[in-house]
Amino acid sequence: MKYRFNQLAGTNKHQLYIYDNVTEDSSFNWNTWEYEESETSANYFREQLDKIPDTDEIELYINSYGGSVKEGIAIYNMLKRKPCKKTCYVDGFAYSVASVICLACDKIIMGLGTSMMIHDMWIRCEGNARELRKQADDLDVLMESNRKIYLSRAKNLTEEQLIEMMEKETILTPEQCLEYGFCDEISNEKQADEKQLLEAEKNNLLQMKNDLFMQKSLRQEMLEFIMLANQQSKHELEEHTKCSFFNVYKAKLNRKGGR
Repeated sequence: MKYRFNQLAGTNKHQLYIYDNVTEDSSFNWNTWEYEESETSANYFREQLDKIPDTDEIELYINSYGGSVKEGIAIYNMLKRKPCKKTCYVDGFAYSVASVICLACDKIIMGLGTSMMIHDMWIRCEGNARELRKQADDLDVLMESNRKIYLSRAKNLTEEQLIEMMEKETILTPEQCLEYGFCDEISNEKQADEKQLLEAEKNNLLQMKNDLFMQKSLRQEMLEFIMLANQQSKHELEEHTKCSFFNVYKAKLNRKGGR
């Protein structure tokens, strides 16, 4: 699975999954000698994001090593502009530019055992000394712009500390991310399961009460129907008996009158 988009039935929540590297191009098709359309590109993400109404909610699930900075930054800004309420769940790794995408959401929840990784950008390049020096200078400019995204959400963290962490290629635990403002909550699966079970039990009890009430109402309606039917049958029987008696009596009188 790379990207997956689906809407939860009966709700206005849309689940988006980024479970692969973020890339502009997909695999090369040796039959057509062309790159196939990527499902992890900013363009594909835009097409899917446009289908979600601005009044709905988005749940973004991340498990990615990162990938293309160009594509990732575009995805970040598209999500940031989207007026929907956005919640990000880190299911595994949110490394490199995947961590940037997380920061576009209103709330970030990291699961147990998950991590983020922040580092300086790197690039493959070739050329003469002047061209290589320009590439390095360009990376410095890009890094300065990239740091602003982290700093816009950071707390208890200076830009100097962030620069040092990115230079060292730092992996952050959920607790560290919470301390630095890169996440808002650490999910506790046990507590979540207990809460879900309690909620499910309450719903089951409520459903049982409703079923019992419906059964009681149905039994009462059936009883009233049977009683009414019995009364009608008794009345009809009495009327039928009366009619039969008078018909027999009338017939006898007619016979007597005819003699």
